Amino acid sequence: MALEINGKTIELTETGYLVDLNDWDQEVAQQLATEDGIGELTEQHWDVLNYLREEYINNNGNQPMERAILKAMAEKWDNKKLSSKDLYNLFPRAPSKQGLKIAGLPATNRKGGY
Repeated sequence: MALEINGKTIELTETGYLVDLNDWDQEVAQQLATEDGIGELTEQHWDVLNYLREEYINNNGNQPMERAILKAMAEKWDNKKLSSKDLYNLFPRAPSKQGLKIAGLPATNRKGGY
């Protein structure tokens, strides 16, 4: 599988994840989101995606579970009443899985999401 963006071919795995995380940029993320049925990425989407990338790149390949994502976004958005439903509204196929895909990171092998 592959994406064509601005004349550049971006290689994907059979499940639609980037082969090389260095191929990721905002245009790639938007194309992945569109193909995954999300549509236009909002500021909140970008907050989650950037958090996932920072955790993976700066913390030895850490792929946060949904509880950690929820806690980080509640702090970032100053919203103490944030629920997992809020994250699923952004990433309906699981923030810790669909979010990783759109963030250009490898698929997680762990089971469960919370």
